[in-house]
Amino acid sequence: MKLYSISSKSLDGYIGLNLHPSKEFQENVCDAVNRICSFLKENCKLDKDTRVIKAIKAGSTGKGTTLDMSSDVDLVIFFSCFSSFQDQVEKREHVIKEIEKNLNRCIQTIAFKVDISPPRKKGTRSLQLHIQAKKKKELVEVDLLPAYDALGQITFSYVPPTKIYTELIEANGQPGEFNTSFTELQRNFVKRCPAKLKDLLRLVKHWYKEIKVSYYESFKLPPKFALELLTIYAWEEGTGKEQFNTAEGFCTVMKLITQYQHLCLYWTKYYNLDNSQVGLHVKGKLKESRPVIIDPADPTANVAKANMGAWDLLAQKASDCLTQPCCMKDEQPIEPWNVQPTRGIKVTVKQPTGATEDISCNPFDPIRQIKERFEKDGGICELYWEETLQEKTALQNDKRLADYGIFFDTTFLLYITSQTLNIFVKDLKSRSTNYTVSSSETVLGLKKMIEARTGVVVNQQRLTYQDKELEDGKTLAYYKIRSNDTVSLLLRLRGGHWNGMDIIE
Repeated sequence: MKLYSISSKSLDGYIGLNLHPSKEFQENVCDAVNRICSFLKENCKLDKDTRVIKAIKAGSTGKGTTLDMSSDVDLVIFFSCFSSFQDQVEKREHVIKEIEKNLNRCIQTIAFKVDISPPRKKGTRSLQLHIQAKKKKELVEVDLLPAYDALGQITFSYVPPTKIYTELIEANGQPGEFNTSFTELQRNFVKRCPAKLKDLLRLVKHWYKEIKVSYYESFKLPPKFALELLTIYAWEEGTGKEQFNTAEGFCTVMKLITQYQHLCLYWTKYYNLDNSQVGLHVKGKLKESRPVIIDPADPTANVAKANMGAWDLLAQKASDCLTQPCCMKDEQPIEPWNVQPTRGIKVTVKQPTGATEDISCNPFDPIRQIKERFEKDGGICELYWEETLQEKTALQNDKRLADYGIFFDTTFLLYITSQTLNIFVKDLKSRSTNYTVSSSETVLGLKKMIEARTGVVVNQQRLTYQDKELEDGKTLAYYKIRSNDTVSLLLRLRGGHWNGMDIIE
């Protein structure tokens, strides 16, 4: 693709010259939308209980991220006949047929040309139109999507009452089935982005579009909205500033795509996990097979849901992209922002004494790493997840938070115990002797056990573990010595030196 021949320092110019929509194209799209809206409000004769409440431009046109000559116009029409999400399911297809009937009836008299695409399948959720003004050459593709007005009139800073989301979850529709009702929130989420970030969105969408054209017949690529949200996440975590290096941002998105198997993203701008019903639902979505990117406006929708083969292809193309001039500087790969495939979280650790400590973790941190923070005084830690405490199952050392589906702030209960260890002490003849000790036992205590069994006095012993000499006053737990580990025993000679060739009999 032409993008691959562009140098990284020229990306901003490339976006301005090639990806920004022309004024004429924008006017043509706006004209088409206005015409269809006027028709629906003034000339479309629907049932007596059905009227248009409002029409909202969605897609890239509504978000302000339109590519030149790529209309992507979704027109969401809110009708009065839908009084609930269930109403939308039951009456949507009838409303679509009525709109189509009205268009066919008036097609000769309206001041623009309309081609109606046949429904893609039974139960379709939209009516696809190709609109052409009489004096324009270009066709504008518009998808009409009837929807239930769940939000009412909103402002740019509007946050829905929790009740709306509990009703959405209780409607038990297919994932994302009712996201048209939340179109304005989806639009505002992207529309709030600074101009330069919108340009980065255009660049990523252009890259995606070029790949889609090449593989359209053989692969259904992951949804474009997933890449839009991934780009916004990369910016939020990587810089969050209005001005940034476009090439660095683009490389960050490409790198995250190659890490798609670890992606687990969600936002709490419009809903949060405090409500038990909403929280339980979102946490359930976060446990789905990755990648997971939950719609910021609709917690029922994982917009990254796609065939793994399609994600594999996209990851391969992103990896290729990272080797192209657009991602290189002075023949060296551009360093992306330090952005992980999921956000860091806060873990509150409670102890039986009542003491609590908040620690920052990444969901891909191993459980062992968290426990080591508390194993300072010789004790062995056991962690229990507060949400599954009734199961009385401790979190396993070799597991990660992600393996338990923990991608959100949570609480652990910490119990410190003295654990019995079976360790081996090996001499230079590779003879191993088993000792049963407490994890809180000191190195000096172990030496006394060795003296009692072998007769080698304490001050002649030198113990090492993983090539590190053990200090008498430290515990075995301090050195992270576990059951079945081996400690090496060497002989220390007078004067403090040791003879690695001498063997302790």
